[in-house]
This record gives sequence, structure tokens and C-alpha cells, in this order.
Amino acid sequence: MTATVDGVWRALETVMDPELDEPITDLEFVESHTVSDDGVATVVLRLPTFFCAPNFAFLMVADAYDAVMEVDGVRHAVVTLQENQTADAINKGVAAQSGFVKAFEGEATAELDELRTEFLSKAAIAGQDRVAQPLVDEGAHPDQLAAMVLGEVPPSVDLDRLRDRRRKVGLPAGDDAPLLMHADGSRVTTEQVPLHLRRARLRRVGIEANGHICRDIMQTKLAVGAP
Repeated sequence: MTATVDGVWRALETVMDPELDEPITDLEFVESHTVSDDGVATVVLRLPTFFCAPNFAFLMVADAYDAVMEVDGVRHAVVTLQENQTADAINKGVAAQSGFVKAFEGEATAELDELRTEFLSKAAIAGQDRVAQPLVDEGAHPDQLAAMVLGEVPPSVDLDRLRDRRRKVGLPAGDDAPLLMHADGSRVTTEQVPLHLRRARLRRVGIEANGHICRDIMQTKLAVGAP
């Protein structure tokens, strides 16, 4: 099967900014993506600033490489990052599939699995606000929310997203899983609901505010053509 540019793009749509919990395609982090006749996919990524953290940047470049390599017909992938202070180290590390510690030998002391899990856990908490807030607006009381399971929640994109984030960190995500859940997987009690939802809202607002800032910086960068 011959790989297509559209297939590569769809793969890139699955790659998330770990901190913002949004696809790199929506954030306009993809500078270009091409596929040669012999199945070599070439992807160039860009980030809003030259000083974006190397751990976040490495995760996105490595995840993009893995996603593109899964596309039918892709024989080889070249995924690189431009205009970042650690781009050379990241690009060499991803190309060699050496991992973060090897790419930043003498500086990094651990791989990024723990960091990824931390951000997914935050996204799972924020997702509870996205799903619960419409129910609160409709008059749901704390005792109802504490007793509610995911199978009782109306279908939505936000519900699907919440299930996905929970699965990725090993938390219950089936129809019988509680809607409101602590980071350790325990059910939120009726008494805890107000504070839990406030914390979930703060987490969501923080993530979304960072996303807006990131988008504004990127739009300014693209408008002026600055590195």
C-alpha cells in the first residue's frame, strides 16, 4: 500500500502536546509533511518559542515519529524540530531512537514516562469538569454527581476524551466507572464534590489558558515570519 499525505496528517492528529492536551495539528505545530514515492515520510515541526522545554518538545517529536511509522505504506520516517534551542539533540535522539536520557546524556536522568503520566492525569481531572459542568448547569446535585457513572452521562466528545485519558493512565473508564474520581481512582464522596469540581475547574482553566497563550504566540510568529 502506498502511504498518503492525508494518512500522515491523520496520524499527526493523534499526537498531543503533553501540557496542553491538544493535537499538534490544531496548535499549528506542523510546519510541513510529505511522503515520497518510495514511502519516506518527512515531517517538520515547529513550536511557539525558541525556548520551549526540551522534555515537552522531545515527547512531541518522538510521538510524531511513532505515529507516522504506523501509517500503512510508510517505510521510513524523518521527523525533525526546527527553531528550538535543543532541536539538534532532539532530532538526533529521535532519529537514533535512543530515548531522552541518551539524547541529553549528562543532563537527563530519567525517561519521560512519568512526565507523560503526570500530564495525562491532570487532563483526566480537567476532563471531569468538562463532562460534569453541563450536568451541574442542568441542576444536578452533589449526591447525584457522586453516585453517577460514565454510562449514565449523555454521549459527547468530552466524555470520549475523558475515557481515553483515564485508560491511558490505567484508571477505570468503562460504563460502570464513577464520573467523579480522584487521581488515585477512588470515588469522590458527596461531601467532596464541591471542592473536587472547583479543583477540576482550576485544572481545566489552567490548561486552556496556556493553550490560548500558546496559540496567540504561534499566530504572532506566523504573521511576522519570526523564528
